[in-house]
This record gives sequence, structure tokens and C-alpha cells, in this order.
Amino acid sequence: MNPKQFNIFSNIDKPIVFIYLIIVAIGFANIYAAEIDETHKSIFDFSQNYGKQISFIATAFLIGTIIMAIDVKFFLSFGYLIYGICLLALIAVLFFGTTVNATKAWFHIGSLAIQPSEFAKFATALAMAKYLSSVKSKKIRFKNILKPLLIIAIPAALVMLQNDIGTTLVFSVFILALYREGYISGIALFFIALAILLFVLTLLINEYYIIAGIAGLTILVAIIIRKRKADVIQLIGLSIVLSFYVYSVDYVFENVLQQHHRERITVLISDEVDMRGVGYNLNQSKIAIGSGGVWGKGYLQGTQTKFNFVPEQGTDFIFCTIGEEWGFIGSTALIAIFLIFIIRIVLISERQKSSFSRIYGYCVASIFFFHFAVNIGMTVGLAPVIGIPLPFISYGGSSMISFTILLFIFLKLDSKRLERF
Repeated sequence: MNPKQFNIFSNIDKPIVFIYLIIVAIGFANIYAAEIDETHKSIFDFSQNYGKQISFIATAFLIGTIIMAIDVKFFLSFGYLIYGICLLALIAVLFFGTTVNATKAWFHIGSLAIQPSEFAKFATALAMAKYLSSVKSKKIRFKNILKPLLIIAIPAALVMLQNDIGTTLVFSVFILALYREGYISGIALFFIALAILLFVLTLLINEYYIIAGIAGLTILVAIIIRKRKADVIQLIGLSIVLSFYVYSVDYVFENVLQQHHRERITVLISDEVDMRGVGYNLNQSKIAIGSGGVWGKGYLQGTQTKFNFVPEQGTDFIFCTIGEEWGFIGSTALIAIFLIFIIRIVLISERQKSSFSRIYGYCVASIFFFHFAVNIGMTVGLAPVIGIPLPFISYGGSSMISFTILLFIFLKLDSKRLERF
């Protein structure tokens, strides 16, 4: 028998593992830089976050190794069961969880904190891959799209009940996997993007100007296509729907969104905010990143980092430490590494013979891209501050372990890419 059959890492994608290790190392180095003080300097001081992160990384490595030793068909066979267990955990945390920063999302067992919503991401990816790979017809019909949308919506709704809007939004990116598999058309994605754009524009500009613009554009296009009466009627109907949508934005903003959600959006789109109040985090984040200049102040030399000007600097705002100490060059290098990492996952997904593996791979790429883009975006003022971690960089056991599970399940599936299952 070939000795390689006994080696669980024989067919693993080495470039992805190499990039993963680099990102994890960068993450630990910056958590250490963000948390170190004069009285605690040893990296093995487990009373400090950087010391705890070592144990999280070691646990993640161990779990990743175990995943590579598991039969690949386990994930296909038990995808729904894993998904169901995570849903039960999301329900349980609503009753027995601990509230931190107005979010009831953690189980506390002694000093150990577990966030079920982090693990629900890979569980939902498995359930999505299992269902979509079992469907024979991929025609864009309501009955074909309803079940996968429910698979996404149920955990998203449970996380929303925890008052964690950031993690809730993560589940929306599974739509990209639906688009890749042909369940959602490009037109649908266009209208989703248009809805987001109109929402933001309405908060910036008087809604009557936008409605007037929609009306004017409708008249112009109607004149061009006036001979196609059916298209003109559809165009008028669409413009009416869009106008009502625009008119409703202010009502939704003022009466549906909670106060802290409105504040986060206002900070992003308005200069007239209290920089010592609701705008403090973003303002300090920009100061820290901007102070790094081109080359940065040097490792462990960041003054904003040292004096804790930016709250949550080891978790949600870890990119501030990178920007201040590594500068524009270091920040750009990290962004490039992440982009290579995500593109590599997409390329690996496309080489799969198994539709289950391909669909799961696109879910993985979508999750990583959302976390990467939004986390960095919110530290520089391009996205609302919604409190999601930067994968493998931010401090946290649940995120480190869950992201590793998410990735290594895909690596295990890829190691059997020549098989159909």
C-alpha cells in the first residue's frame, strides 16, 4: 500500500496552509503588540490575552489535524446534524447566555467563553452544500430557492435575536454561493446592490430629489423603448416600487433600527457627530492608522496602541495596530495576503469534481471576504462599526477555532477532489 495513504496531509493544498500560518503568526504578533504592557511581557503569560491566544491557536491546530484525519464523507453525511446542533446552541444562548456589550451571544464556562454564532457559520455552509448538491434542477424557481434561503435565514434570525447585527449580516453572503450555482440571477444581485445604494443615498440626500431622479430616468428610458409597451409598463411599475422604497427609508431608519445601529450609520455618513462620544472609536481608529504613515512607527512602538486610545484594539480594531506600527506598506501587504488567500480558495473551489465541495468552498470564500472587507472597512470609515473579527488576526478563541474548522473542512474536501461524493 502506498505510504501516502497513511499521511493525512499528503494531498493538502500547501499554499493555502502556508498563507494560513502566515496570517495566524501576523495575528498573534499584533495581539501581543496591542496588549503588552510594562508589567506583562512574557508571551507565555496566560493571564493576558496574547497568552490565551497561544492556547487558542494550539487548539485550532489540533482540531485542524483531527479534521484532516476524518473520512471526508462524514461532513456530507452529518452536515444537517451539525447544522441542527448549532441551531440548538443558538437557541440555548438566548436563555442561558451571558450579555456582553448589549449582545447575548456567549456561554461562559469558568473563564472560557464560547460564541455559538461563530460555529454556526461553517455549520450553515455544510447544510447549504449538502442541500444544493442534492438538488437535480437548478432552474430559478421559487420552490428551488425557498429551502436554501430558509437554511440561511433561520440561524441569521436567531443571531439577530442576540442583538448581534454584525454576525447576522455575515449570513447574507451565502447568496453568492447561490448565485454561483445558478439559483439567483445576476439581475437579482443587481437589485440587491441597488437597494443598498438607494438606502445610503436616501440618508445622504433628501428622498424627494432621489424620487425625482428615478422619475426623470424612467421617462427618458420610456421614450427610448416606447414601441415596446410591455417593457414600458414594467419600467413604470419598477419606478413606482423604487420610489416607495426610497420614501420608506427614513421611516425604517428612525423606527425600525435601534439607537446604537442608527448611531453607527450616522458616524459613517455624517461629519456632524460627537468625536468624544459615538464617533470616538472611528476617530481614534483613523488617527492610529494615519499616524503610521508609509512605513509605520515600528513594531511595539505604536503610541496609540500603547496608551489604549482605541477601544477593542486587540479584537475588532486590530487593524489599527497594523496600520500604526506597520504603516501603509505593511497594511497593504496584509490586504494583499488576504486577497491571495481568498482568490486561492475560489480557484480551488472551481477544480472540485464534487458539487458539495465546490459549493462549500464558495461559502468559505464568501465568509472570509465579508469579514476581511467589513472589518478593515469599519476601521477606516468605509463600513459601519458592526463588530466582527478579522479572521485569524483578531483575538478570540471562538473565532480562531471556528475559522480554522471552516478552512480545514474545505482542505479535507479538496484533498479528495478527484472523487465524486
